[in-house]
Amino acid sequence: MVLVQLEDKQINRYARQISLKKIGAVGQKKLLKSKVLIVGAGGLGSPISMYLTAAGIGNLGIIDGDTVDISNLHRQILFKTSDIKKKKASTAAQKLKTMNPSIKIISYNKKLNKKNIYKIAKGFDVIVDGSDNFETRYLINDFCYNNQKILVSGAVSKFDGHIYTFNFKRDTPCLRCFMPNVNQNEVMDCESDGIIGTLTGIIGSIQANEVIKEILDIGQSLCGYILIINTLNLSFRKVKLYKNSECKKKSKCIYNV
Repeated sequence: MVLVQLEDKQINRYARQISLKKIGAVGQKKLLKSKVLIVGAGGLGSPISMYLTAAGIGNLGIIDGDTVDISNLHRQILFKTSDIKKKKASTAAQKLKTMNPSIKIISYNKKLNKKNIYKIAKGFDVIVDGSDNFETRYLINDFCYNNQKILVSGAVSKFDGHIYTFNFKRDTPCLRCFMPNVNQNEVMDCESDGIIGTLTGIIGSIQANEVIKEILDIGQSLCGYILIINTLNLSFRKVKLYKNSECKKKSKCIYNV
């Protein structure tokens, strides 16, 4: 009876997902009704957005204030040479729409900041962090903490990647519990340290997988852990994160509505 609620074209498009017992038609409807915001349309944002679009996330937002540069192309697989100098967010939205015309995609050609985050992100259920700086990561973390949003965050450099999932409805640790302070002079970045392109595909794909799991509440959540991946040695480590009991007292989550 549930299958009748899905259109024939939806049943055909998502047939291989619907056939999974942990997803089924009910789960597919949840995905179609879900609202996910992707911060960053670059190396991580490319595979994240492509897989979530293909999976049938019904409402997808993409925010990025940059334009496509030739140095992006070895890892930002959503773009091609003819896209150089085009705005990433709107260009990404156009391409994703051709992949799955039935879903709603909103693009924001701007940088996420304290002034606009509430207006942009308030209507989304899940925020996926594909940003490349700690200022933005902390901002997203604080917003999700204060508004009880699910946050799936990823970070990459050289051959190494990290993935975190924070579901603040479960009273879990946040990014500041793990990294209360960061010395910006010691932070690695792709421009100065380099990065292998395949790493962003691996980390971004896992982030997309975590988003789907959180929406459907299936499998073992990464919430409360950090997954550390080294692609040079092909090693995977899952490390337990602990909540900082002083977090609220010290007002570490600085974003306020």
